[in-house]
Amino acid sequence: MSTLSDSFIHFCFFFFHTGLLSVLSVCATLLQLCAGCPSECVCNSLEANCSGRSLVSVPALTSLPEGTHTLLLANNRLSSLPVSAFANLSTLETLDLSNNYLDNLPSRLFRELSNLNDLSLRNNSLTVLDRELFRGLTQLRRLDLSLNGLAAVPLGLLDELQGLTWLSLAGNRLHALERATFEPLVNLQHLELGMNPWECDCNLRDFKHWMEWLIYRGGNVDAVECTLPKDLRGRDIRGVPVEMFNYCLQLEDENGGGAGSTKGGSPPCFRGTATPSSEGAVVRTEAELPDCVKHRYRPVSVRRAIGTVVIAGVVCGIVCIMMVAAAAYGCIYASLMAKYQRELKKRQPLMGDAEAEADQEEKQISSVA
Repeated sequence: MSTLSDSFIHFCFFFFHTGLLSVLSVCATLLQLCAGCPSECVCNSLEANCSGRSLVSVPALTSLPEGTHTLLLANNRLSSLPVSAFANLSTLETLDLSNNYLDNLPSRLFRELSNLNDLSLRNNSLTVLDRELFRGLTQLRRLDLSLNGLAAVPLGLLDELQGLTWLSLAGNRLHALERATFEPLVNLQHLELGMNPWECDCNLRDFKHWMEWLIYRGGNVDAVECTLPKDLRGRDIRGVPVEMFNYCLQLEDENGGGAGSTKGGSPPCFRGTATPSSEGAVVRTEAELPDCVKHRYRPVSVRRAIGTVVIAGVVCGIVCIMMVAAAAYGCIYASLMAKYQRELKKRQPLMGDAEAEADQEEKQISSVA
């Protein structure tokens, strides 16, 4: 009996010891998560949810649990962000800043988020974006800038986003876009541009060509409805014939190679734009030069342009060969016809003598009869 009691006591002690260790381990894990999670947020091993807390400033994020992949700061009252707001968060993959009051973001705010692939700035008060804002986001795949007050997309803003596949600029105040701004987006598949006051003039011509090339290679672009000029109001620029933009070439010649129409966009590039005056001139760096000086119209794909030239050359070559063959055939045919006419003329006297002899024989036969 004592042996059974000892065994039972040892079993109970072992079970209690093991259970206590498990409970302590779970508690330690929870304490670690709680200790690394800001009081305004709810955290687990992969996500920190700070949404809908009426935050006016970003909580301390440096102590987030290691390996946090998702940070949600949507539906708050954030109006500005410090430049170091997202420091030491290199594991972050998703960042949601939508539905706030952000109106100005510091340059290279996201520079340490090297693994970020989804960024939402939807429904804020952004009117201007620094061209260095998205530096370092080489892994970004999805970017939402919709429902803001953007009037332009600065040249160079998207240069490092070659992997971007989804982009929304819907619901802003855009009236024109530069083609060169979007050409780095070689993997883009979906582009939203609706609900903008587009002015379908010469400032939008080159971007229209880029959109057509995006659609040609399988991309998707939503409706781009014109608000100006009046005769195009309500029409989708994708359905406007390119011939309607032919007058832009004449305007470019008159402006010395500029953008043509200046309404709703930057002034055209005149031939003297890049040349400062001799008196009090300040030498400007490339970054300070006007965008129109640095980026002229250029084809979306050099390979495509070369292919077009090659195809045109082949077609012209075939046409030339056909013309040469036709000319040679004409010459040979003319030579054969001339030879035939000469032979025919040689035979005509012989045919005349034969006819005369036949007439004499008929006369003799008739006289005998």
